[in-house]
Amino acid sequence: MPAAPVDALLERLAESAELGSEIERKRMMIIVNPYATTVSDRLRHLVVYALQGRYEVTAIDTEARGHATELCREAAHEGYDVVVAFGGDGTVNEVLRGLAGSDTPMTCLPGGSANVYCKQLGIPGEIVDATEHLLGMADDWRPRKLDVGTVNDRLFAFSSGLGLDADVVRRVDARPRLKARYGPWWFTYAAVTTFMARYLVKPPRLEMHAGDDRVKGVTAIIQNGHPFTYFKDRPIDVADGAELDDGTLSAAVLERASPVDMPTVVWRVFSSKARVSRHHRVTAFEDLDGLVVRSLDDRPLPLQVDGDHVDDVPEARFGLIRRHITVVS
Repeated sequence: MPAAPVDALLERLAESAELGSEIERKRMMIIVNPYATTVSDRLRHLVVYALQGRYEVTAIDTEARGHATELCREAAHEGYDVVVAFGGDGTVNEVLRGLAGSDTPMTCLPGGSANVYCKQLGIPGEIVDATEHLLGMADDWRPRKLDVGTVNDRLFAFSSGLGLDADVVRRVDARPRLKARYGPWWFTYAAVTTFMARYLVKPPRLEMHAGDDRVKGVTAIIQNGHPFTYFKDRPIDVADGAELDDGTLSAAVLERASPVDMPTVVWRVFSSKARVSRHHRVTAFEDLDGLVVRSLDDRPLPLQVDGDHVDDVPEARFGLIRRHITVVS
């Protein structure tokens, strides 16, 4: 959206919010990732100005990886009524890790390229609409508890993956300017070129252990909620049956990534009717309380958590903690 309409709309939101300025305001801490895809100083100031009409707002920029988690622990200790993750899904993950296990609610404002968790919570993906949503939330305050996934004792909000998926994320994150400028098209290019470079010949191999089942493959997706991601505003589903509050994980393993199989997998990814889980090279699992993914060839597997590459690991152990994060949306 052009700068002038954004300014005008946010000014209008601020004016309407001031009508409720006599109402007792909840304390809100906004954690801002200044390096997120769509966050600018001008946008940050306008959003804060608008929200001040209905909340007592403190806005803080993050300065390094992990800073948001520290700030959230302080916010919970100091009794803030809500903490807002204003950035992408990486910022959401840090905020979640700081508030998990507490009664301090978190919510989101979209500032990244996908904003998956934000949309999963029912918050619009466009910043003006999302700001208006948070203003209205002050009159309809409904905190609720959601589940949190774990991988090797690290928390995740909605998804994690190993193999091709995580390799793509690593390449996307290595070029932040391209990510900011081209968004999902850069993801698509990175996926195609990463597949051609690493997965056509001798791709890293993995094996998933889920109960008594064992499945070998080249990539594994584990979900605590759906959809897995978005292409702009189009939901992309991979593993079926994942909900943020049902106490279970869902998973999908791509058994082979050949030039013959991948076009039909990609078609199912973008189809509104066909399911990825029903592809003959995909094995899907639902209603899991835990699982293990191991490397089969001594090569560490790239691991992504909530859309960020975090490590290369020989083994990933997944679990779930029920009702471990409070959200309001």
